Order: sequence, then structure tokens, then C-alpha cells
Amino acid sequence: MLKFIYLYLVVFASFFVIDMIWLGVVAKKFYKTQLGSMMAKKINWPAAIVFYLLYIVGLIFFVIYPALGQDSWFYAFWTGAFFGLICYATYDLSNLATLEGWPKAVTAVDLVWGSTLSAILSTIGFLYGQTIF
Repeated sequence: MLKFIYLYLVVFASFFVIDMIWLGVVAKKFYKTQLGSMMAKKINWPAAIVFYLLYIVGLIFFVIYPALGQDSWFYAFWTGAFFGLICYATYDLSNLATLEGWPKAVTAVDLVWGSTLSAILSTIGFLYGQTIF
């Protein structure tokens, strides 16, 4: 259980740092321009934290543990990318289907970002996991 907690904390910290750089620096203007008044004035941190907590469990259970079992960073990377695509598509395509004015550009960028971020996180988790398991 302690090894899971260590793995979880490494992936969580990596996710938080990388995603904050993306959302707070790299793509901040893009989202503000695209979403305009749809964006909240303040981040709903409890909702964001619950998302991060659950998403990391999914990455570890569905991607990182199987990759460790196969001893394959390649599996971690590509399965992580696919997991990210599916998860981010659930959010973005649902928004595109149900919200008036949801920008297609946000959906496209989010799908690429979710895939990329998840591939990176899964690889980090795999590489760290190799050192503790």
C-alpha cells in the first residue's frame, strides 16, 4: 500500500505541476479567448482536486500497473495517450453536444492536450514505478 501511495503522489504532483503550467501560462489566453464568459472567475478548487485525485487512480489502475506488468514504457506511453484521449473526449465531446456555443477549437486542443499529458504522466509513473516495485 505504501508503494501505491508513493507512486500516486509522484504522478499527482507531476500532473498538478504540468497542468498548472499549461492552464496558467501556456494556454491561459487561448482558453480565455475561446471560452470568454463561460470561464469561472475563480477556480472551483474542490472540484479540480477531486478530478485530479480520481484521474490519477484511473491512470495507475488502467495504464501504469499494466505497463509495469509488461515492463514496457512504450505501453505506458501509448496506452496513457489513449486513456487521456478517451477521458478528455468524454468531457469535451459532451460539452460540444450539450452546451450552446462550446468552441470546437477547445475540444480539439483539449483532446490533444489530454492525450499528451496522460502519455507523459503514464511514462513518469511507469519509470518511477520501476524503481519501487
